[in-house]
Amino acid sequence: MVAEIVSGLEYSKKVLHDVGEKIAKTREHHPHFEAVLAIVQVGNRGDSNVYINAKLKKAQEIGAHGKLIKLPDTITQGDLKREIMALNHDNNIDGIIVQLPLNCKHEIDADYIIDLIDPLKDVDGLTRINAGRLARGELQRTIFPCTPFGCLYLVQQATGNPNFVSGKEVVVLGRSKIVGSPAAALFLWHHGTVTICHSKTPNIKEKCLRADILIVAIGKKHFVKADWIKPGAFVIDCGINVGEDPTSRKIYGDVDTEAAKEVAGYLTPVPGGVGPMTVAMLIRNTYEQAKRRRLAGKEANSTWNVEYLKPTLLQPVPSDIAISRAQPPKDIEKVAGEVGIHPDELDLYGRKKAKVSLDILERLNDVKNGKYVVVAGITPTPLGEGKSTTTIGLVQALGAHLHKNVFACVRQPSQGPTFGIKGGAAGGGYSQVIPMEEFNLHLTGDIHAITAANNLLAAAIDARMFHESTQPTDALFNRLAPKNKQGVRPLSEIQLRRLDRLGIPRVADAEHLSEEQRVSFARLNIDPPTITWNRVMDTNDRFLRKIEIGLGPNEKGHTRTTQFDITVASELMAILALTTSLADMQQRIARIVIGSDKAGNPVTADDIGVTDALTVLMRDTVRPNLMQTLEGTPVFVHAGPFANIAHGQSSILADKVALKLVGQDGFVITEAGFGADIGMEKFFNIKCRYSGLQPSAVVLVATVRALKMHGGGPAVVAGAPLKHEYLDENIPLVEGGCDSNLRKQIENANKFGIPVIVCVNKFATDTDKELELVCSKAKSYGAFDAVVSEHWSQGGAGAVALAKSLVHATEGPAKDFKFLYNLEMSLEDKIATIAKEIYGADRIELSDEAKEKLERYTRQGFSKLPICMAKTHLSLSSDPTKKGAPTGFTLPIRDVRASVGAGFIYPLVGEMTTMPGLNTRPCFYDITIDPVTEIIDGLF
Repeated sequence: MVAEIVSGLEYSKKVLHDVGEKIAKTREHHPHFEAVLAIVQVGNRGDSNVYINAKLKKAQEIGAHGKLIKLPDTITQGDLKREIMALNHDNNIDGIIVQLPLNCKHEIDADYIIDLIDPLKDVDGLTRINAGRLARGELQRTIFPCTPFGCLYLVQQATGNPNFVSGKEVVVLGRSKIVGSPAAALFLWHHGTVTICHSKTPNIKEKCLRADILIVAIGKKHFVKADWIKPGAFVIDCGINVGEDPTSRKIYGDVDTEAAKEVAGYLTPVPGGVGPMTVAMLIRNTYEQAKRRRLAGKEANSTWNVEYLKPTLLQPVPSDIAISRAQPPKDIEKVAGEVGIHPDELDLYGRKKAKVSLDILERLNDVKNGKYVVVAGITPTPLGEGKSTTTIGLVQALGAHLHKNVFACVRQPSQGPTFGIKGGAAGGGYSQVIPMEEFNLHLTGDIHAITAANNLLAAAIDARMFHESTQPTDALFNRLAPKNKQGVRPLSEIQLRRLDRLGIPRVADAEHLSEEQRVSFARLNIDPPTITWNRVMDTNDRFLRKIEIGLGPNEKGHTRTTQFDITVASELMAILALTTSLADMQQRIARIVIGSDKAGNPVTADDIGVTDALTVLMRDTVRPNLMQTLEGTPVFVHAGPFANIAHGQSSILADKVALKLVGQDGFVITEAGFGADIGMEKFFNIKCRYSGLQPSAVVLVATVRALKMHGGGPAVVAGAPLKHEYLDENIPLVEGGCDSNLRKQIENANKFGIPVIVCVNKFATDTDKELELVCSKAKSYGAFDAVVSEHWSQGGAGAVALAKSLVHATEGPAKDFKFLYNLEMSLEDKIATIAKEIYGADRIELSDEAKEKLERYTRQGFSKLPICMAKTHLSLSSDPTKKGAPTGFTLPIRDVRASVGAGFIYPLVGEMTTMPGLNTRPCFYDITIDPVTEIIDGLF
């Protein structure tokens, strides 16, 4: 008998050819796909250089890429750890190996270093996690170590039988962590009967003679003789031993090859056997991990594997916080993993909330967006009609009941209403975000960061005016551009940008500026009455609506009257909601106009010199916050701008990340604040304009209660009992509301060219006749569908009909979405278009102050910005007492202001309060905490 020599060289070529073809085929559908292997080498061993070059060369030959991280032999364990962690977080790296042995002058624990590698990038299969999975037989979740994997492949290919190992006696000589032990586990879980032999094993020869498959990895030249081998056995020689002759450097295996050939049935040679297979399997593993990492969620019809929660539904429905507390949420790491967010894209803030990296947008760049749906409402009563609850209920229905990939994107609530009269904003009943105390209190600190950044700018404005008014120009200039030790006056980048705006050529040394240029550079000459930038805090405090500052003796009489706003009214919050990247946010902050100079020119945050400092304070705010609903579907909670002086929606960035994660067939459901005439109009004309995203549908929330009010019912007053008209069946009132406000809001939505589904949010007092009437009327006025929903009391199950209707409405090609107005129109014409088309006004009337502002903003170059109307949400008109769908009225524009950084002009229709006050009995009376269990109660 002469053994068949199993050439690893030939079989490795087959493996690499197959991998190369797979890479090419993958790139047909994903042109930017890469498979990148990072090799970490410490020191400069010659043999390591040879092995590394072979790996890099083979990778390149088939279209993969290798990256060598060569580190000095003086590196410490701590520095090496940092290198590994950086590779773990590098989204462009798919596989990491550490070349052993480590050639280092310092003592380094190689096992510790290898175990730092992200298990998803452990293409050598040597981390404890992968080794443990292999030992437990979890083969579907394991990255196989390259050499044992190569051995198994050779057996299967050479014999032509993928099940050849099954039932065979397998003997492994050697128990190393790299070859022996993992090979034993791999062959065991392929149903071989495995024996491991090592240096302390007695009677090794007898054990070897029983082997149908003999794997030798003991590190001794020709250790296994021919008489140790069972006739016909498959012998795999993993040994690499260098001959004693230093001139030849000949390599020998652990098996006496020449003698073994006469006995074995199959034999791998050394060299040219297992070695090439190790390299091939390394590259194969790298490709497979690249595919797993980079294409997760990119494949058509890729559905998440989500563990949905099943809250126990009780009647009567308990309080919101009782419901929230009764349903234990999943750990947020699990939620993230279920929806395709990688561990290195997640920053945990405890166990139930996390920030998500914007790197997801780059990773999933090739993924087609999912369906984009906005939840709006008819003109509400002061009690609200349940848009947030509908948003969450619809998401729970789509996810937990129809098993669609779906994300909710909602605003972060302000602390002011949470401790004031309104309460939180997590939804309600069995359709809410949990844990609600985490949602309503602090979250991840975004609002606090905005508060700090806003107030830094406010402080900088007053400080600059103070210093300009108390110093001569030369002293002011010397302090703004001090000389360094070399006698040079270097300017920072932000100061150089001021030179650009002034039309002054940049200089390396500000000493070269002329006297006139120094004056222009140093003096902003802010006109105090024009300052529109106020200080903020996230608490309702009516006594800060008008204040006087500068009363201290050191301010030398430089006082002025100003005010505090609530933080969510800050332009920085609107900027966060509308930004598309950190760089975009930085540019928007630079453009913030805080007032005018005495010549009427705009003064910006960049002129003040704080752009980059504010961006630093807000750096982390650009990343969306991940939470979950009561039924375990994912939620992004991000940004919370006012819905009157701003646009009132969650962030563009949250929507964009969510649209990529859900994939082409998934859904992203977001909410527009106030009624459709305000929130939906701004969503389309401002948010979608800046995001470039195409909406798929509108869900318009209506209630019988609100329709009765619009049909002529008595006033609805927060805190007062409802009149009997709202508690008893009243068809005429419902019909009147349908024929006025519901009709008008459906018409408003249809102006934008996308389907409208009316969701009738059912209350316990509604009758079947009333509900049927609303649905019938809605469809007659142009709604795609109208559906009664009971998500508050039944959770996702109560919104299944609504979810199915939405799926049907968004099937087929994208609809012909269009904006209401062209940005090239004048500011006055844009305002008039909204007033006439959306509100139903006959005309607008500009006050003298509003006219002056429009002229000024046009002169300053802001006329092409979109419009953000600041008007009451309780009526289509400017009068909150006028319900239904008023016509023939004139819309008065009292004033006009500019949020240039956010990117809109906002006309003021009536008085707008930007700092709420506390009522006689605020919510904080009922909020309490158990100091032992730390359980919070009283939130709603």
